[in-house]
Amino acid sequence: MVPENRQRAGSRQLKLHYVRFPAHTDQPGSPVVYLAGGPGGSGIHTAKGPRYPLFTGLSQHADVIALDQRGTGLSADMPNCVSKVVVPVTHSKDQQPLDEPKFSALHQQATQECSQFWQQQGADVLGYTTVQNALDLDDLRQHLGANKLTLWGISYGTHLALAASKIMPERLDKLILASVEGLDQTVKLPAQTSLYLQRVQQLIALDPAQQALWPDIAALMQQVLTQLKRTPIELNLPQADGKTSPFLFQSLHLQLLTSMSLADPNQRLGQLLQLYQGLQAQPEAMKPILTELISSGIFDGFAAGPIQLRLMPLMTDLASGISPKRQLLFNQQQPSALIGGMLNFPMPQLNGSIPGLDLGEAFRQEATHAIPTLVFSGTLDGRTYLAEQQQAVAGLTAKQLVTVRYGGHNLLESSPQVLKLIQQFLASGKVDKHLIELPIPDLQLSAAK
Repeated sequence: MVPENRQRAGSRQLKLHYVRFPAHTDQPGSPVVYLAGGPGGSGIHTAKGPRYPLFTGLSQHADVIALDQRGTGLSADMPNCVSKVVVPVTHSKDQQPLDEPKFSALHQQATQECSQFWQQQGADVLGYTTVQNALDLDDLRQHLGANKLTLWGISYGTHLALAASKIMPERLDKLILASVEGLDQTVKLPAQTSLYLQRVQQLIALDPAQQALWPDIAALMQQVLTQLKRTPIELNLPQADGKTSPFLFQSLHLQLLTSMSLADPNQRLGQLLQLYQGLQAQPEAMKPILTELISSGIFDGFAAGPIQLRLMPLMTDLASGISPKRQLLFNQQQPSALIGGMLNFPMPQLNGSIPGLDLGEAFRQEATHAIPTLVFSGTLDGRTYLAEQQQAVAGLTAKQLVTVRYGGHNLLESSPQVLKLIQQFLASGKVDKHLIELPIPDLQLSAAK
């Protein structure tokens, strides 16, 4: 049990859930606590999936704890909020197109409504911050009877681990960080997305035949987005009763779809590029594909119909916020950015919308410490970009850097060498290899016409 908000006397108590993989050794090291990304991911759910061998493999060295952080998975005790704010899916003459300002305003309304809803349900929305989350880790340490913890995080999980390294450095044995998100990197910079697309283009150029088919993916994407702004595509989505419902596929929808598909250089990214190419050449012919995609519910609760929000992910991102310096950079880059400000929506669009929630500039100062730290970074990470990761860990003086060539954002299961290096690091605090070579990714673009 942990307090929901340690800054308020008499705070509601939260029950945190975890699964323990017991150590298979007579001399276990500090417990290894897995911190899921998101924010909002479930450590317990992760441990049941493709990363299961990592949990069992690391238990050769220590207890491994798959934690559901406050407000996530089995530790979530607040319902999702289905707001009364509806994102329109059609377009009439007296209604402006669904652009970023309108989309942001709708989510702002929903955030205010849902904040009140959760408070009425008994939640203290100001308790869902990375600082409170980090303090939970110290309570977990005491509960486990451990002197120190080793934190193992990916994406937002590294953001949490870095925050903990500032709050309780003396209670941390080691850090294992993959796809690092720095403390002032909740919002990714649009210019970095452009650089990432250049790296994808370089990947395509390794095959001259594909380079001939895809000479400039950024220009292709820009052309199609401009085309959609001018001429949205009218769709008719099949309904359960046999009727159809109109849906206007607009530029913003494609920007959102793009932001969902960039994290890893895999088939999904290839499918996205083929969608762009199809929309450029024959938009009418793409209607069946778009209809199937949207009917799958990919935009439901977010960019279509009533807006639905989850307490922990929303408040945690808003609390981590963005520094004025980074906000200025974002504002300068956003107008000309391919996908606008959609990569980390609803941040920074809703920044400062919940009074008293923002953690402030001291929180956003990057960590500096000598805790032994192992860092895995993918050269084709389309979410936490390589240059930004390097900046986030610049102040860590006892770090071991491992570059995963052709690795994307979800790189923990990309190679058996990842587990071997983590095991080596747990045993000695160092690794003897700093580059993992993956096969050249196959975007499966060969079928493109």
